[in-house]
Amino acid sequence: MLSFFLSIFADESNTIYDMKQVSKITICLLCMAMALTGCRDKVRSKADTADPQAAVSQSMKRISKVEKQGDMHQYDVADKQRITDFIPKGYKLFEKISGDLNKDGLEDCVLIIKATRKNGFERDYEGKLIDRNRRGIIVLFSEEKGYKVAVKNYNCFSSENEDGGNYFSPELGVIIKDSKLYLHYYHGRYGYWEYCFRYQNSDFMLIGYEASHDRGPVVLFKTSINFLTGVEYDDENINAYKFNADSDDDSEIDEVFKRTVVKLKKKPLMKLSEIEDFDELRFE
Repeated sequence: MLSFFLSIFADESNTIYDMKQVSKITICLLCMAMALTGCRDKVRSKADTADPQAAVSQSMKRISKVEKQGDMHQYDVADKQRITDFIPKGYKLFEKISGDLNKDGLEDCVLIIKATRKNGFERDYEGKLIDRNRRGIIVLFSEEKGYKVAVKNYNCFSSENEDGGNYFSPELGVIIKDSKLYLHYYHGRYGYWEYCFRYQNSDFMLIGYEASHDRGPVVLFKTSINFLTGVEYDDENINAYKFNADSDDDSEIDEVFKRTVVKLKKKPLMKLSEIEDFDELRFE
């Protein structure tokens, strides 16, 4: 009987021991779970703190970029409005060229304008409607707060769509170099001519003229005029008759020029503002 109770007591002792072990393990697991939960909460807390800051930072960057783009757009619009304010009614902007024209280190502005008159349109020989409206020029000098008009001439250039006959019409190019204004007419295989103006006495004065009369790659005749000195140089290619207009190879023939110097009559310098039609300019 005693042995029976002892065996029962031993079994209960083992059971109690096992339960204690289980309790210890359970407590350890609970502690580990609480520790992991705490770490996770800290990580979430840091993430929650960092994300709003990053979001705010990114948002500020986006806002700053948008505001900057908006400011640049407003500047561009203001600049465009400031220039177009000088274009008279009945005209539109055809071309804009920038450069220093009065040696003050600021970017001045040359506007080529074009009339928009309805009666300036006509039909060509093919029946196409062509814009024959004439063009003009406005020179603006830069100032601290904008521009001021230096010279204006609204109708001195013919249309870019003039009939060139068997060839295209001359193309007007505007060049600013060494504070001088060059009006250059390109005429492809037939050569070019160019007018040089310099600002003085409150206008742009015609001080030089250059022209080259060509036949393809061959220069037939060249002219250079200095209106300040009143001297004209005419260079004639005396071998021009040797070149074959139908040949693609005239490399063995040299261009030899004979120069003639002409003294021009003394006249006041021409003003850009007073030239009525560049196509009708003649120099004697």
